[in-house]
Amino acid sequence: MLLNGYQLSKLHTFEVAARYLSFSMAAEELSLSPSAISHRIAGLEEELGFKLFERFHRRIKLTSEGERIYTALQSSLALINQEVAEIRNNEISGALTVYSRPSIAQCWLVPKLADFHRRHPSITLDILTGNENINFSNYNIDLAIYYDNQPPEGLNCEPLMSESIVPVCSREYAEQHELFDNPSALQNCTLLHDKQAWDYRSGFDEWQFWFRAFGLENMECHAGIGFDRSDLSIVAAIHHAGVAMGRSTLIGKRLQSGELVKPFPELEIDCQHNYYLVTPNRDYNPRVKVFVEWLRDMSGAC
Repeated sequence: MLLNGYQLSKLHTFEVAARYLSFSMAAEELSLSPSAISHRIAGLEEELGFKLFERFHRRIKLTSEGERIYTALQSSLALINQEVAEIRNNEISGALTVYSRPSIAQCWLVPKLADFHRRHPSITLDILTGNENINFSNYNIDLAIYYDNQPPEGLNCEPLMSESIVPVCSREYAEQHELFDNPSALQNCTLLHDKQAWDYRSGFDEWQFWFRAFGLENMECHAGIGFDRSDLSIVAAIHHAGVAMGRSTLIGKRLQSGELVKPFPELEIDCQHNYYLVTPNRDYNPRVKVFVEWLRDMSGAC
């Protein structure tokens, strides 16, 4: 007769007895009596039509047929365990490591993470930051968020958000320097800037790009304070240190709260740099997939 689900419990009993080569030890593991073990094995042997064990006075030994069935069971269990492991590895749970530019992490990503955790509490997030393009092959990074004028080559990239720039400062600083609707007054101000806005040698590039866009090329960038993160220049602006070149995606809440103002709100321009979602390839595991979908939702809600 062919095996069916009815024999599974008996096969389990056989596997334990064959593993120990002892009915009494199998009985202890299965919380049964040795006689119950013997009875189950005998029933299985009758159904199969051949003996599985040779029985001696104080020991048992697998027959050649029993050896074959035991080997087949072990192979089947190994296959099932492999499938279970693969399923567990592909569950929407476990660790996910995200690498991001510091400013987008501080001002945009981190404030939204509570929402992601509510949706996917079984995923453990690790957030790393840096200005360099990460080498995915050398680090255990699942995905990255870059800020650049073009996506990096050789990686899977998806535009996440565009960006525009506009000068911002505290209201007190704007009033003190008579900045409202008066861009020429910037020449008497301290300019705050991200020295690594677009690369490691950006310097005043954001300011110069903005000056050129509005015909203010003659404005000199002579006095300023440089940072390696845009969000630090924003903090300095909030505390009346000068005028920062603000990125609209990062300063929305600061403007709403009144911590910052736009002295020239009509002079906002697309800076031709975008935020990109970057992964080594398009073969997303389930954890990466749900995080990517969540990022799309969040960027669409901006």
